[in-house]
Amino acid sequence: MEDVAARAGVSRALVSLVFNNSPKVSEHRRAAVLAAAEELGYQPHVMARALASRTSTVLGVMVSDLRNAFFADVIEGLESAARDAGFELVLNTGSRNPARENAALANLLSFHPAGVVLLSPVLPASAIEAAAATCPVVLVSRGSRLSTVDTVNDDGVAGSTLAVEHLISLGHRRIAHLDGGSATTAAARRKGYRVAMARHGLDPLVVRSEHTDVAGEKAVHHLLATVERREWPTALFAGNDFNAFGAISACEEEGLRVPEDISVVGYDNTSLAALKRVWLTTIDQPRMEMGRLAVQALLERVRDGRTTPARHLLHPSLVVRGTTCPPTA
Repeated sequence: MEDVAARAGVSRALVSLVFNNSPKVSEHRRAAVLAAAEELGYQPHVMARALASRTSTVLGVMVSDLRNAFFADVIEGLESAARDAGFELVLNTGSRNPARENAALANLLSFHPAGVVLLSPVLPASAIEAAAATCPVVLVSRGSRLSTVDTVNDDGVAGSTLAVEHLISLGHRRIAHLDGGSATTAAARRKGYRVAMARHGLDPLVVRSEHTDVAGEKAVHHLLATVERREWPTALFAGNDFNAFGAISACEEEGLRVPEDISVVGYDNTSLAALKRVWLTTIDQPRMEMGRLAVQALLERVRDGRTTPARHLLHPSLVVRGTTCPPTA
């Protein structure tokens, strides 16, 4: 910033006012600062161009969990659609911590983006509503009743039903669900599981977990330690693929073969699920399409002036691989 100030012949404070879009700066000095920033290749040059034209070309994206491959696929769809529309992405994460997500969102808003996409945030609704008062906001993998916020989700109830129906069709009756705990998608998946089990007159067994591999391991070890062996489930429906990977690891540590002794179904159909070593049966979410729809929703607000909320609900599908088979006698 000091170099920009020297090149433009102004104070650093004035440069800061320009990049914060202050109305107190004259157009002459604003133009001088922005030109100096461009010449020097100053890092916020994207912002500089946006401020000069009064139109931002930045879309902010906050990812709840960088380790989860599901989000990488969604971001690929976001990036492709944003690039086609002439926008650039700025990404960060809050690591599924409300305080850190709040700081991450504030950081994204400091770029004066045209819009923000929040991928499965754990932020309180009040923080999301406040952000939507400054620019368009789209939630992916989280619902909202706010009229100022758009949403893109898959039908978690339908997806869970597909998982349970698949296992029942193979002959399983003792099916446990490792749920997603506090995850924003957990309630719908848990509901679909319970409804499908009840439809067939089967007793549900929901095991508290989270959408991580470590949580999947812990949940399975806890389950097998607290249930009599003759009552062990013959199948597990995990909250997501990441959770399923941990569950499979724990099953193998307990001496159970997958799928011969216990079948496992995940959710998301991440790229890792298709690896031959894993070959996970899972529920597919159209992840790249979810990313494209999120950008489309932002553009409809930014360019078309839409003010009514968009609610995109996509239909999942079952992908059968090698971690499910009929139960052994």
